[in-house]
Amino acid sequence: MLNAAIVGATGYTGRELVGKLARHPKIQPTVLISEQRAGVPFSEVHPEFRGWLDQALEPLIPDRVAKCDVIFSALPHGISMTKVPEFVGTGQPVIDLSGDFRLNQASLYPQWYGYEHRAPALLASAAYGLPEINRAHIVDSSLVANPGCYPTSVLLALKPLLAENRVDPDRVLIDAKSGVSGAGRSPQLPLHFPECTENFRAYKVVSHQHLPEMEQELQKIAGAPVTLTFTPHLVPMIRGIFSTLYVELLQPMEEDDVWSLYQEHYEEEPFIRLVSAPALPETKHVQNTNFCDLSLRVDPRSGRLIIFSVIDNLGKGAAGQAIQNMNLMMGWPETCGLEGILNHGTDDD
Repeated sequence: MLNAAIVGATGYTGRELVGKLARHPKIQPTVLISEQRAGVPFSEVHPEFRGWLDQALEPLIPDRVAKCDVIFSALPHGISMTKVPEFVGTGQPVIDLSGDFRLNQASLYPQWYGYEHRAPALLASAAYGLPEINRAHIVDSSLVANPGCYPTSVLLALKPLLAENRVDPDRVLIDAKSGVSGAGRSPQLPLHFPECTENFRAYKVVSHQHLPEMEQELQKIAGAPVTLTFTPHLVPMIRGIFSTLYVELLQPMEEDDVWSLYQEHYEEEPFIRLVSAPALPETKHVQNTNFCDLSLRVDPRSGRLIIFSVIDNLGKGAAGQAIQNMNLMMGWPETCGLEGILNHGTDDD
């Protein structure tokens, strides 16, 4: 068994990584880093692991991390970029789950993330970690920037259409919803239970940090600039992303022809499930999995195409995708450790 280090192991994403890696057949979570909880058993922070993962959390000691075969950085935005260069310097594969290495231009970080980038030299070499779009680059990379949860749902929904020049790249509307775990584990008043429950609200309208990430990667697919209208919403549930996209077809298409296009692009993808009419995707159908469920409808009245994309924000939107990327970097089957529906056993919410 190889060994993995998880830096930032006590957050929701770190916890998800630990649980999935503990059931991986080729690697185990050996070094669990938490500066704030160092010395405390991991199972004390997350009691569902009691009797299974009782090892103590550790402070960040470079020599300990360097001895592991893979390094996952699940640190917050803005902090990860101060540590990742050191992790890359160990020569071990590094997968960063923050937004710090997703954007190609350092100049975008002050506007969208609110800070200057402190490791701009790594931006050009980091592979954007969406396997269904960037598999070849991931395989050859030593640093992978794990995509955001919203971008994962949006990019997978639009790839077949933009790659085949079937839709207007300047008229894409995205209405997206996320569970509360997407905001992280640190307490915040807007995420307090009485504030969230029995409520539904939009947030970060026209200013969400995932917007430039989506436009950047979609432009690579389309070979031309892509302009999105993106509105995220907070839903009072723990986990899940549901994105509904409205696009303008450049030429009329029958719904069966659109389905054929998606099947052509995704028939070999193990984690893409096309949901045929009359069924539609639901967040509960992807919970605790690494699947992205896609469906679509052509509106004959307006001529618009409506696409539905659903993922688990902690699965395909974070930890599951990170493991999928690790498998590619290590030369293992892409599905290794991610098979099945409830693929993390007792590690549930």
